[in-house]
Amino acid sequence: MKINRFMIAAPKSGSGKTMITCALLQLLKDSGKNVLSYKCGPDYIDPMFHKKVLGVPSKNLDTFFTDEKTTVQLFLDERADGDFAVLEGVMGLYDGLGGIYEQGSSYHLAKVTQTPIILVVDAKGMGKSVLALIAGFLQYDTQHLIKGVLLNRMSKGYYDIIKPLIEKELSVKVVGYFPEQKDIGLSSRHLGLVMPDELSDIKKQLNETADRLKKTIDMDLFIDIAEAADEIGDSGSADVYNEKNIGNCDQNEFSQNKAINTVNIAVAMDEAFCFYYEDNLRLLEKCGAKLQYFSPLHDTELPDNCDALLLGGGYPELYAKELSENISMRKSIKTAFEAGLPTVAECGGFMYLHTYIHNQNCVFDMAGVLDGWCHFKGKLVRFGYIELEEKHSNFLPSDEKIRAHEFHYYDSTDNGADCIATKPATGRSYDCVISHDNYWLGFPHLYYLSNPHFAESFVRKAYEYRRNKNGKLL
Repeated sequence: MKINRFMIAAPKSGSGKTMITCALLQLLKDSGKNVLSYKCGPDYIDPMFHKKVLGVPSKNLDTFFTDEKTTVQLFLDERADGDFAVLEGVMGLYDGLGGIYEQGSSYHLAKVTQTPIILVVDAKGMGKSVLALIAGFLQYDTQHLIKGVLLNRMSKGYYDIIKPLIEKELSVKVVGYFPEQKDIGLSSRHLGLVMPDELSDIKKQLNETADRLKKTIDMDLFIDIAEAADEIGDSGSADVYNEKNIGNCDQNEFSQNKAINTVNIAVAMDEAFCFYYEDNLRLLEKCGAKLQYFSPLHDTELPDNCDALLLGGGYPELYAKELSENISMRKSIKTAFEAGLPTVAECGGFMYLHTYIHNQNCVFDMAGVLDGWCHFKGKLVRFGYIELEEKHSNFLPSDEKIRAHEFHYYDSTDNGADCIATKPATGRSYDCVISHDNYWLGFPHLYYLSNPHFAESFVRKAYEYRRNKNGKLL
């Protein structure tokens, strides 16, 4: 398949990748390209900017979560010849698992998808030393994927001096520069960027950024680099949701006749709960679920006839007062949970199920499903990739694991002890997650395609709940 593509990567976080990526997506969209984007790694917020602000299809790709073949399949899923893809890197180009392994790095994803790299270098405060930095990154590039360099936060005067020097000494194209922008920028908070819905003028800012970037880069060179990317995969390689990858979903009792047997999973989706991997949701649908989106902030109760509940991550701490005041929703969720409604809650959703959240010297009542409370620690409690194994088989077959990521500044008085989390880079392990017959609750964000049995089990539990509740198969 011929997908025109490049990756925007950098030597380190904070180099301007997201702003540059958004501006390039806008420019490509304005030029009439059928543009789409991917975010390397487990970041939820950057894809929201791509989708909500720019209207560009976007999802995550992560070579720790999925093997190389599956990663390529996910990249090609629902794509067509001639599409134009922009991949946004994570952290520094070579920063992977544990900070030292290639797996999970932007470079590994570029290598697996055979994607040319544009290296965005924050050159503020640098002179000729920028050549040494670029040279080092080129030396580490064993696959010769770095095809261009963009110099961020550099003046035009110095750019005119340094550009020919870089191209002569390092034999790499300089695709442009971008002066420091003191009047525009994307704000951040403890889990990453501020959410796009919180910024009233974000669309205007990104349009302004795109207009300015257009004047200082060689857009034709970007397009040439993208169009020179090799073909990838073949016409039969993009069916990532086939039987082999998702186990027996299509053969399970509950999905034989989806018109009759489809189960309804209520999915929390609003300002407070919006951290979901697109491929997780699609896998639930493939396993026979219909997703019913609702808002714990604005709705008064769970959707009618829901057979399971999925509470994703987000920022419940920012909306603790509003969530607390929505008493009818809190009661609806607690009543349903106590009646056996199958429930999966991750991170922010897990926090919401507690008795209360202690937030900036205030206490806010939450759903009360779990005894205990959550509180802000002022620093990262857990961060990074993990593999999870249940102590007693419930959502996963015995001796199988699912991969996940943690990133939270809040902690719970009871993080659970039904799973063992293992850090793959160090082998360190610890207990976490509250998991029993019908629920899985904890801080880790799961990636279902790393073990599709989890999604199958969740949908099966929803089916069994529905059958038991109605006394017959509907």
